[in-house]
Amino acid sequence: HVVVVVRAAMGKRKKKGESGMATSYIPRNKALKKLQLSLPDFRRLCILKGIYPHEPKNLKKVNHGSTARRTFYYTKDIQFLAHEPLLEKFRDFKAFMRKVKRAFHKDQKHTVERLYENRPVYTVDHIVRERYPSFTDALRDIDDALCMLFLFSTLPQYRRLQAYVVHNCKRLTTEFMHYIIESRSLRKVFLSIKGIYYQAEVMGQTITWIIPYQFSTQMPSDVDFRVMLTFVEFYATLMGFINFRLYHSLNLKYPPQIEGLPPPPAAEALSSQIPEPDVVLGEELEDHTEVGGDSRVLVCVCV
Repeated sequence: HVVVVVRAAMGKRKKKGESGMATSYIPRNKALKKLQLSLPDFRRLCILKGIYPHEPKNLKKVNHGSTARRTFYYTKDIQFLAHEPLLEKFRDFKAFMRKVKRAFHKDQKHTVERLYENRPVYTVDHIVRERYPSFTDALRDIDDALCMLFLFSTLPQYRRLQAYVVHNCKRLTTEFMHYIIESRSLRKVFLSIKGIYYQAEVMGQTITWIIPYQFSTQMPSDVDFRVMLTFVEFYATLMGFINFRLYHSLNLKYPPQIEGLPPPPAAEALSSQIPEPDVVLGEELEDHTEVGGDSRVLVCVCV
């Protein structure tokens, strides 16, 4: 009788790996199965949501006794991603790509054009508002956004870099520099080998960025532009919100009419990142399903 009482007081025995640190982390492969996403889509979603992998303090406990190197994420972060509305858009785009490929291989040009007109689109406005609940938080994190946008504004058109992305970065950075001039916020300038460093004080926040020199750029082949363009997509949306707020703080009209700049592109063109069907002619469709950051970009072949 004593043994029975002791076992009842102890409760159910916990198994190894079902509690504690082992459940706080989740490997990337398991996260992909849980979210039902491909690896490029998962990377894109993590970049947009600001979620990054973490190194466990005790790798053996998390990895079930193994010391093999694996990529781990917090379980709570993956559960947070499971409720993201963009997941449905990603799945809609997969279905859209299957229909386009089928019509393309059957040489159904009108079907491809009709599918393009009804393509799925999305925006990351809600993610910007979610990550930056206040305008001050956005200003504190604008340094990297400015450096990235200024870099892409000087790049030439490339196979994986469409012209409208460069034009949009050029427009956003010119608008920001116009605000710096109007508000007289510039404090320091420094010339270096990398480029020209600028430092300005905007609404009590110190902002530092670098502008590369205007030289001819040789596009490197070992750079993953898909990842960089995902950052550009998010930063461009963020800068649009910031420029709008900054211009209205000075009672200036936004967007400004600046000579030599292209007009602001439509929201759908930027959010979907899908160029017109006749952008690339005579190329293989499979080669261009990952242009501009991921499988979001499609170049339809229409003769």
